[in-house]
Amino acid sequence: MDIKQYDFDLPEELIAQVPLEDRSSSRLMVCDRSTENIEHKHFADITEDLNSGDCLVLNDTRVLPARLFGAKEDSGGKVEVLLLHQTEEDEWEVLVKPAKKVKEGTKIVFGGGKLTAECTEIQEHGGRKVKFSYEGIFLEVLESLGEMPLPPYIKEQLSDRERYQTVYAKEEGSAAAPTAGLHFTNALLEELQKKGVELAYLTLHVGLGTFRPVSVDHIEEHDMHAEFYQLSRKTADQLNKVRENGGRIISVGTTSTRTLETIMRDHGTFTEASGWTDIFIYPPQKLQAIDGLITNFHLPKSTLIMLVSAFAGRDFVMEAYHRAVEERYRFFSFGDAMFIK
Repeated sequence: MDIKQYDFDLPEELIAQVPLEDRSSSRLMVCDRSTENIEHKHFADITEDLNSGDCLVLNDTRVLPARLFGAKEDSGGKVEVLLLHQTEEDEWEVLVKPAKKVKEGTKIVFGGGKLTAECTEIQEHGGRKVKFSYEGIFLEVLESLGEMPLPPYIKEQLSDRERYQTVYAKEEGSAAAPTAGLHFTNALLEELQKKGVELAYLTLHVGLGTFRPVSVDHIEEHDMHAEFYQLSRKTADQLNKVRENGGRIISVGTTSTRTLETIMRDHGTFTEASGWTDIFIYPPQKLQAIDGLITNFHLPKSTLIMLVSAFAGRDFVMEAYHRAVEERYRFFSFGDAMFIK
């Protein structure tokens, strides 16, 4: 399948640079798959489209302040390190800039020596493995020295790093936020629960590979990076019961969707599971796990817009994106949302 089928013109000024003061005041495009009707609302209005017995599936991963700025111990040359995921105690897979300056054995110093890293392995695609040394608790050191790893298309500094976390973020480990969840406030979640909408939680630690554009001409040739996921027995039982009772399972974000689809394809039902997934969902694949999807507006030619197209149909999704540009919706991480039902 040609990648050009998932390209579209996006004016740069529609890329949201800062989050809105009120998370739930973002705009919401409601897309009905059965009628191909499109409505324009605000995110707080999502209560109108969710029913008692429905279940929202939320990714409770928490973004690490994973961008570190340091200097080579021998030369003092500046180095930027981005943590991707932990492989062993104190050992991480990372991206470094400038990569050609970091060889095996290179030592990098952060925060005047509060944290040091030694490159232990050069990997494919420019990645590195490094082993950290420090005193105390690693996450506390990271909190004091690290910056939030905002996507490269966001040029503004983030004044409050909690705005790049969902209000229910709990499990440390992501290199990027599950951005569909950024629209929810605690008050909105409470309102939905009072209406009888259930909340279920899973974890998928988001890697940067999720967001990069596909660089091959034919999407079948694209390799997905693996990401760690976990679904508890409690959540699995909850989802199976919702389905038995005729409620809708509504995934909040593509990260929750990939987790649920991985488990459904491997087991045929929702079950307790954890591991690494490199699932790549695109048409004409059919999604088996979800009945609705809340998601942001994504990059042209990204795996995310392909996943959304597998759920709602490519033509309908591309028409919705065309409308979003016409109506001046805000795009990407701090942008507006769509609810596909």
